[in-house]
Parts: sequence; C-alpha cells; structure tokens
Amino acid sequence: MVQAQVTTGARTPDHHGSHRRLIWSADGPAPQVKVDAIIVPTVRPVPRLMEAARAALSLGCPLVTLHSRGRTSASAAAFYLDRRVDLIAIDVPESAHLRLPVLETSKLLAGTIFERRTDVSTKRNLALVLSHMLRWRRVVFLDDDIRVPNPADLSQAVSLLDVHTAVGLGIEGFPDNSMVCHAFREAGGWQDTFIGGGAMAVDVKRNRSFFPNVYNEDWFFVLDAGKRLQSVATVGEVLQDPYDPYRPERARAEEFGDVLAEGTFWLLDQGRSASDGDLAHWRDFLAKRKRFIEQVLGMVQGTATIEPAERARRVEALRAALDRLAQITPELCMDYLKALVIDQERWQRHIQAIRRQPRLTRELALESLARRDGTPLTWRTRKAASPQRRRVVAPAPRWRIARINELQSAIPPPPRTLVPRAFSATKPASRPTSRPEGASSHAAHALVAAEVAPTGQEGQAEGDDHNDEGPSQ
Repeated sequence: MVQAQVTTGARTPDHHGSHRRLIWSADGPAPQVKVDAIIVPTVRPVPRLMEAARAALSLGCPLVTLHSRGRTSASAAAFYLDRRVDLIAIDVPESAHLRLPVLETSKLLAGTIFERRTDVSTKRNLALVLSHMLRWRRVVFLDDDIRVPNPADLSQAVSLLDVHTAVGLGIEGFPDNSMVCHAFREAGGWQDTFIGGGAMAVDVKRNRSFFPNVYNEDWFFVLDAGKRLQSVATVGEVLQDPYDPYRPERARAEEFGDVLAEGTFWLLDQGRSASDGDLAHWRDFLAKRKRFIEQVLGMVQGTATIEPAERARRVEALRAALDRLAQITPELCMDYLKALVIDQERWQRHIQAIRRQPRLTRELALESLARRDGTPLTWRTRKAASPQRRRVVAPAPRWRIARINELQSAIPPPPRTLVPRAFSATKPASRPTSRPEGASSHAAHALVAAEVAPTGQEGQAEGDDHNDEGPSQ
C-alpha cells in the first residue's frame, strides 16, 4: 500500500526497505472524477462493508461485493446494507465454475505447498471481467478492513487514471506489510510500504493485467511481467485496521509471493527489467533473503522492549518463513515469472474477446460470469432506492359541537336524475416495500430477498449453502 510513514531505522544490504522511487506521488489535491464502481472482495461479516457502502453512497456509484461461501453472503449484504446503495452482491464459487481463463501460474503451484488457498485473486479477477462486460472504466478496489475517512480521495485517485493505469491510496493506520517486514520494522529496521489492491483505483480499459493467485498479487497486477512496472501513482489516504501478522501459517503462506515480489522489484529498483531475473539473479537473491530473515530473527531476539511471550511468537513466525524459504528454488522463481508472462497475454486475449461483444445489461453480465456446465452463480442486485416524497399532513381541526343550520347547509341537494353506476374491479393491493413494523426478522429477510432478486433468479438466489474453504484475505 502507499508509502505512508517511513520508519527511520537500521538498513541492510540484503533488503530494500522501500520502493518509493518506482511510483509517482501527487504534489497536491487532484480534481475529482466520477467513480464507475467500488469493488470489495470480502470474507468478513457484512457490517465490515458499511465503510465501503458509505463511500459508494457519497460518490453516487455502484458497490460490488464478492462473498466467500460459508462466511458471508450476497443475501446478507442485500438485507443489511443501506437500501439507497446501488448494490451488486455476488456469492463467488470455486474458480473452476467461473468463466475465467485457466492460468499457467496457478497450474504451476497446484497441489504443492506453495498453492495459495484463498480466493481474493479470483474475486478481483471476476470483478475485472464484470467491469468489462458493463463497460465500466474507472473502478476502485477496497478491502473490507479499510476505512475511508474522505470518500472524495477515491474520486481524486480516479482522476489520475488519465495518465496512470493504477493509482494507490496512502495507507495510514496499521502498516500493510508481510510478516517478515513487520518484524523488521518493529525490531528497529527501516521499512516502508507500497501500493496494493486494498485501496487502488484502476483503469480497466487500459490496464489489461490480472491478479495471479499468489501473495503480493497486487504488485504483479501493476507489473508488465516481461518488462517493467506500469505507470502507477499515489494520492489520498485511507486507514488500515489492525491485524495479527505473526502467525506461523501466515508466514509460510506469504513467503513464496514475498520472495517473488521483492526479488523482482530488486531488479526494478536498479533500473533493470523483470525479464533480467535469470538463474544467477534468483540464486543470489534467495541467499540475500535467507541472510535478511536471519538478521531480523537476531534483531527480534535482541530487542529487550518486546515482551517474552510476544518475542516467542515472532521468533516462531520467522522460523516458519525460513523453513518455507528453504524449499524455494531459483528454477521455481524463473518458471513462475515465465508463466506470468504467458498468463498476461492469455488474459488480454480473454478481455479482448469480451470487449468485442456488445455491452451487457447488469443481469445478463452476472449470468455470464459462470460456466454453463458449472454451479450457477447466486447474486443479488438492486438499483439505489429513490428517495420517497415526504407527505405533508395538515393538522387535524379541533372538534366542537355543530349548530343545526350548519349541518343543514352541509347536506348537498339530491341529484335531478339517478344514474346507475357500473361496478369497477378493485385493483389488488400492492406488496409493501418496507419492513412492516412488528414483523419478525425472518419474515422481513424473506421480504427483502424477494424484492432484491431479479426475475427468474428468486429460487436460485435463495440458496446460501456455502462451504467454501479458506479465507479471502
């Protein structure tokens, strides 16, 4: 995420604490431009989407939420989020059921200890495809643990997309780094942050890249795999909620992607191309990485200000990273980056095929996301509810006893001729659109779900039997 606060501390020849020089920073406020959509891949309870919903409502743009089965759902988002929000909520199945290209990078890691078992990349790629189908151009990706103090910052980031293919917002609050870099900073090392998908504006028409299923996927999204970094910038500010970086399983899951990203950006920092990463480079970088983690391990063990229990946690996580590092080979790093080049070309062909088709309606686009022979996609969509006109009720008159002459004058004269009136059919009462007072929460949920589900999708969309494994964040 963006270069927020640079910690002054120890440097090491085996690690680049910052990649700040690779991105352009706006000198002052940028003009505000319309945001086509805010996109949030989510695995947390629906209340964590309130921040993004507030931003979408403020900017007057659709909110797209992509849910992991078994943890959160599109129906819950449709029920709980403000009905003024223009919402598209999607329950995302496994990638095999989606109309996405088969990626060589995923095949390379499938069935190995390096396979990433989360679905955040799948969700972001699905959102990119949907954006092309709907002809959205300028979208903003937000994570569900990001707060947006000023939604206008998202609009400013979008305004820079006329020049840059991606614009990250400055991440304040809790630093967004890998476990190793967190430990380095908190033990006194000089460590910065970088832009990422947690708060990033993207020009989907000009940027034909995708998110590979590996840690630091957002770094690779802004990388032209065979060449250099695409034109990226930073502006504005968002806040990252705290999380626990020091879990051994997290350290193991991050290490391969962290090696790939840091090793590639090491070349970019030197003005070289990503394609310069030959066997000699990766052999040298893996040795640097081992020395760096061992140095951080020594720094943590020697920091007296860290409580013993917390120190033990960090040491365990760093050792887990070292264990995983020992299984990474220079050949695997080279093979992955070669596969990334193939995948970016394959992704571009996939997007070009979509762009050759006419623009789809929202419902047809959502139906087109799933493979015909796969599990049908479940989703909820609704346009923003139009504000209802406020009824002005005149105050009731005060009662008093009427005089006889007043009552007689109020009686209308009888008609000259009695004309028989034809009976007219009574129009059936329309279904109420708001939650009736005193209704049970179950009945209200069913009422809202019926309103939100599009024609022909009610029965399918009601099924929220989600059993997806692995968190998306």
